[in-house]
Amino acid sequence: MSATQPVDESVRVRVPAKINLSLAVGPARPDGYHDLATVFQAVSLHDELTATWAPPGEVVVRTVGPYADRVADDEDNLACRAARLLMNRHGDGGAWGAHLLVDKGIPVAGGMAGGSADAAGALLACAALWDLDLSPADLRELGAELGADVPFPLLGGTAVGTNRGDELVPVLGRGCFHWVLALSDEGLSTPEVFARFDELDTDPDAPRVPDELLAALGTGEATELAGRLHNDLTAAACDLRPDLARTLELGTRYGALASLLSGSGPTVAFLTAGESQAMDLAHTLRGELGTDAVRRVRGPVSGAKLLQVLR
Repeated sequence: MSATQPVDESVRVRVPAKINLSLAVGPARPDGYHDLATVFQAVSLHDELTATWAPPGEVVVRTVGPYADRVADDEDNLACRAARLLMNRHGDGGAWGAHLLVDKGIPVAGGMAGGSADAAGALLACAALWDLDLSPADLRELGAELGADVPFPLLGGTAVGTNRGDELVPVLGRGCFHWVLALSDEGLSTPEVFARFDELDTDPDAPRVPDELLAALGTGEATELAGRLHNDLTAAACDLRPDLARTLELGTRYGALASLLSGSGPTVAFLTAGESQAMDLAHTLRGELGTDAVRRVRGPVSGAKLLQVLR
């Protein structure tokens, strides 16, 4: 592609958040990570990212939306890092650039892969902007270099994640599940949660995804899935944030089939029997928690997708 003749002037993408239906954590590894066995589900809470052609070598990001004040618009922003990785790995002598606009609807440090979703969105948007012939697998491989959670927002749906959570196998499931999310004004540091997990469980078992969970997904029945949800990080997160234990209990008290911490928290996800039950629970939780930071979502949804290309 010519540096002076961009094919696509602007590209807009949408990227989903994730919840972990099951998260099993093994011992700490020498590289500082933990072996994981998890089941991701993409849900209908999104960030949107627009990449616009910029002068050669220039990559800048600006964040808007309800969580913009919690994101640094600098070189360490994951979206910036993703665009530069793509440029350096597949670029044409620094001939490309991008201005990135992130409309942030996914909480920051909420256990829903918000930063990772932005990195995934930047990879997809810039690949389209710069007219790169890269496959979805190529983008996921690049994403894994940026972080363990980056490949999944590119894939979407429901998938088993192993190793650091970055090695993905899609799960064939049925039906649509309705969730209510209780978001938090204060994030949780993923490294701190894993460090507390190591303190609380000094000899964890090798992680595995339960066959019963995969079978429940195959039925498409929320009542079957409810008894299979699990997160090994719950005790560690609640030890750091005792208020989360009350939130987890509230949902099931008021009609949720099950409650679950998403990732390393602090977002709490409640599985409901259907859409009307999710509406009722969301209304009740807003009153009980005294906050509007409650969202109804469904899953699974598709991964990162192109919304608009302006030539």
